[in-house]
Amino acid sequence: MSRPEDTLPPDLHYNDTEARKYTTSSRIQNIQASMTHRALELLDLHEPSLILDIGCGSGLSGEILSSIPESDGGPHMWVGMDISASMLDIALQRDVEGDLMLADIGQGVPFRAGSFDAAVSISAIQWLCNAESSEVSSTGRLSRFFNGLYASLKRGGRAVCQFYPKNDQQRTMISSAAIKAGFGAGILEDDPGTKNAKLYLVLTVGGSAEEGSGGDITGVVEGMEGVDVLDARRKHKEKGRRDIKKGSKAWILSKKEQMERKGKVVKNSSKYTGRKRKITF
Repeated sequence: MSRPEDTLPPDLHYNDTEARKYTTSSRIQNIQASMTHRALELLDLHEPSLILDIGCGSGLSGEILSSIPESDGGPHMWVGMDISASMLDIALQRDVEGDLMLADIGQGVPFRAGSFDAAVSISAIQWLCNAESSEVSSTGRLSRFFNGLYASLKRGGRAVCQFYPKNDQQRTMISSAAIKAGFGAGILEDDPGTKNAKLYLVLTVGGSAEEGSGGDITGVVEGMEGVDVLDARRKHKEKGRRDIKKGSKAWILSKKEQMERKGKVVKNSSKYTGRKRKITF
């Protein structure tokens, strides 16, 4: 069975028919509710918060956010963004409580810096790994999304993104893009090795010195089983401190990486990249 991400872009795949079929499926409703509650457990919010729902669809996860009782730190206010107009239309018909925005997360997260206390995303960010044209790279889309998300969250905020990577390459691509944007990133896997396995990318935005953790993801998932912690922030900082000679191979590769993160198409690197040409007469 083919994955929907491999067939059409999300705004075309989730047309009026597919959007209604998705929303009315009791199986999908139960799965969405379970994953949203799991994401909230990882966010660990103790008071009503303003949450960004990324890829909110028809508002299934948003309804959970609005229904959290006061005893569990709710109810939460939320803003949802999605690329499918059909999904958002159904959300409006269902009279969800959150505010809705039609937007492509691959173009960034268009909110003022520090707007949200937290963010949640259910089954959405794997779509960013599929570039829709040769002019747009999946690396650039991921970079714009995570850079925008990082900026939109308050310092000390968290984001939890449940996603279905196609393979280990996509898993690494997504987590690496989050780390490059500045997040502390950890991957929690429920039911590993089964067809029901679910991955949660847990992200933190720094932390105050008084908190002691500095936003380290290990503090978020401490004591949980099946946790794979990835933290390359120190490596990237040390790499940036090294003096790289302008025009060298390392300098060229660094510039090409910067261009890819901006979504530009660059030529593939090879053993000839940065090699000096012999002077000919």
